[in-house]
Amino acid sequence: MRRPDRVLEPSERIAEILFGLIMALTVTGATSVVTADRSQIRTMLVAALGCNIAWGIIDAGMYLMARLAERGSDALLLREVHGTVDRDRANRIIADALPPLFASIFQPSQLELIREGLHRLPDCETRPRLTGRDWLGALGVCILVILSTFPVVIPFLVLENAQTALRISNAIAVLSLFFCGVIFARHAGLRPLPTGLIMVVVGAALVGIAITFGG
Repeated sequence: MRRPDRVLEPSERIAEILFGLIMALTVTGATSVVTADRSQIRTMLVAALGCNIAWGIIDAGMYLMARLAERGSDALLLREVHGTVDRDRANRIIADALPPLFASIFQPSQLELIREGLHRLPDCETRPRLTGRDWLGALGVCILVILSTFPVVIPFLVLENAQTALRISNAIAVLSLFFCGVIFARHAGLRPLPTGLIMVVVGAALVGIAITFGG
């Protein structure tokens, strides 16, 4: 359930950071630092940043599509409730739209209160549209994907030895994946340490798959 005071939920933020990390690691991991010179390293850095900028924009667009679909689903529910004269059927529609946990404890009288509240909403609410907060969320998605590039590429900017930079970059990426897993566990009701370790393994596997298949 989305919190109205949050532009992006913690799970959404973590997902975008993970996505950016994996994309950046795919580029850095596919570069042979043993034979690479400074020009090739610079090309790799530009490619990593450019890739995440592009995917940040794409992901922001997907975020807006998801929000519009969510609003459209709500609008369809509202139209269906408005167009139903049978109260019992309207209450069933509302119950089906609730999370299963909530639907199991709501009483008919409570569903009736929700139905009456929905009937008081104006007709304009039946038209799905994007809000300013949706656009702000899309901007946040794009920024998170782009910013997640920098922890992975900064070692290549400050260190002359490419092999040392790669080791430090990988260490930073592993720690970032682990802490993303720990934070995700806190918001998902999971055990932090195992979830952090699983996130590292899954992230490394995804990077390996992307590199293997030319990602």
